[in-house]
Amino acid sequence: MVNKAAVEVRGLRVRRGSTPVFDGLDVDVESGVITGLMGPSGCGKTTLMRSIVGVQKTRGGSVTVLGEPAGSRGLRRRVSYATQSAAVYDDVSVRDNLRYFARIGGIPIADVDRALEVVGLTDQARQLAGDLSGGQHSRVSLAVALLGDPEVVVLDEPTVGLDPVLRADLWETFRGIADAGATLLVSSHVMDEAARCDRLILLREGRLIADTTPRALLDETGADDPDEAFLALVRRDEGAASADPVRQGDAARPRTRRDLRRRS
Repeated sequence: MVNKAAVEVRGLRVRRGSTPVFDGLDVDVESGVITGLMGPSGCGKTTLMRSIVGVQKTRGGSVTVLGEPAGSRGLRRRVSYATQSAAVYDDVSVRDNLRYFARIGGIPIADVDRALEVVGLTDQARQLAGDLSGGQHSRVSLAVALLGDPEVVVLDEPTVGLDPVLRADLWETFRGIADAGATLLVSSHVMDEAARCDRLILLREGRLIADTTPRALLDETGADDPDEAFLALVRRDEGAASADPVRQGDAARPRTRRDLRRRS
């Protein structure tokens, strides 16, 4: 059974200067699972995430989160966002970082210990954030994002720069958060992380080229690994573009799920 969508994006249009990032994007994010937002750098991942949390200026379309327009006041404690850059202060303790963000967010200070426990940093609570390892430092940012027990957690490249062991540890934490009932949207350009997700949204040059599952992605392309599968989708997408004169030029390329289905 398909879960109800926690996020619904319809006809999203965003420009960066004179360049279109999205020109009518349609996509859903399922509730209660880990959705991987995958694709190369510059494909629109961060722009989509910013649109979902309501901080991106858009030119058209709609983004609905938990039944409300993205950025609505009622979503402030229900949706959290962790950017690529760690949003913590290195010269204060881990606990004081969380206490500070809890105060400015109007979240009970008592929730700090819960967030620390979820990310496995209870024993490091008194350490300066700047003295932590890279993986622990990333966990502090995650703990900040989990303050208030949000229903939707948006994480932009949370494992960038980490070694494979630390990435694996962090993904175990993501799984625990999703198993507790939260919806996670996690972006990455590292395709081997696709297998750790429940669903996948694959973007290329601002276009949706797949909305699928890890298993279905491999089955559909006949590939042995996610990297190979993504390349197969790219080649198929390029072939469709060159064979269809209507799609010559960026403005005519399919940018919605409806377009993809029409051509499948």
